[in-house]
Amino acid sequence: MKIFKFGGASIKDADGVKNVSEVLKITNEKNLVIVVSAMGKTTNLLEKVVAEYLNDNRNKCKEFVSEFKEYHLEILEGLFENRNHPVYEDVSKLFGKMASFLDVNKSKNHAFLYDQVVSFGELVSSTIVSAYLSEIGLKNEFLDVRKCIKTDANYRDANVDWEATQKKIQKKVSANGITITQGFLGSETTNNFTTTLGREGSDYTAAIFAYCLNAESVTIWKDVPGVLNADPRYFTQTMLLNHISYREAIELAFYGASVIHPKTLQPLQRKEIPLFVKSFLNPTAPGTCVGKGVTLDPQTSCFILKKDLVLISLSSLDFSFMMEDNIGDVFKWLHKHKMKVEMIQNSAISFSVCVNDKFNNLEALLAKLREKFSVKWNENVTLYTIRHFNTAEIKALAENKNVLLKQESKETVQLVIKE
Repeated sequence: MKIFKFGGASIKDADGVKNVSEVLKITNEKNLVIVVSAMGKTTNLLEKVVAEYLNDNRNKCKEFVSEFKEYHLEILEGLFENRNHPVYEDVSKLFGKMASFLDVNKSKNHAFLYDQVVSFGELVSSTIVSAYLSEIGLKNEFLDVRKCIKTDANYRDANVDWEATQKKIQKKVSANGITITQGFLGSETTNNFTTTLGREGSDYTAAIFAYCLNAESVTIWKDVPGVLNADPRYFTQTMLLNHISYREAIELAFYGASVIHPKTLQPLQRKEIPLFVKSFLNPTAPGTCVGKGVTLDPQTSCFILKKDLVLISLSSLDFSFMMEDNIGDVFKWLHKHKMKVEMIQNSAISFSVCVNDKFNNLEALLAKLREKFSVKWNENVTLYTIRHFNTAEIKALAENKNVLLKQESKETVQLVIKE
């Protein structure tokens, strides 16, 4: 049994879905679980639906819902000439379920609402992909992943109940044939409401299935040739990494390498299941293997950046030391306001933290911090992380930039830059 994961870029249109079928023909795997993301930028679109719904801007909300429907109907028309094909009715039912939820919902809990609405992206995409593969003769079983992956009720970033999940996956997934399911989604154990595993959680879904099924390998299909040493959107010279150890890949993921979800690698490492990152545009190319063995091949510097972060700098109001009790309060409030900590640095009388304000709680956090500290902050900063750096690269990166903070260890340098 192997696990394939296809992301939104691979199925962004009808030609993309057709290309997925070609990848499956070329690889010719007979026993597969295929994890499918939402198509294209659907998740971003459904996030707009949620935002306008909570703002009581129902006209704008309906406009985005219509855009969601039209986008997928266009893909359907590019795949199925027969408008009477059952998949049209299946997708229409999902549209109806989303509309019905928006009509009857009373909750103003953003995270809960987010999970119930955004999940329709994966449900629609997997329905279309499964139907198309069946249409061209690639027989498969459709599986609602919410019946398998059980979680707590921490909406938008749910924690997996591994024992319950493993039992359900082993019961519902056949060891033979192809199964199509959704990435990113689960359901909470108590009330079965839909949950999500965090952005880019489809990679994590693939790892969950691999762990529970003792899979031979996981392959993540992307629009890049594999894991690169830098994001080609921001760096002009990039290099394909042929092999990365689990430990190094976890380090890169921790610092924000976007090609691999931070939680994906841990269950794979526990069972030494190799992870391949390959291009759906060139499926016969070797791509990158993450697994046991050499730390990094080739040995080269790796560059990671995270944009739109916030750098918060604190000092005590009475110039006393920033000791454990003060820092403990800071971390308590960061946790309470759901701030993802990207970098910290402290001295005797100051403490700086670079955070990702994922849930738009910055103002509330700053108000709390001002009760006890002198507070300065910079919004929209960029955090650069360089693994296996050399001095010339750091100098070139910082040239003509406003470096707010720098931190260096043996293997890693981090720079907070206001661009």
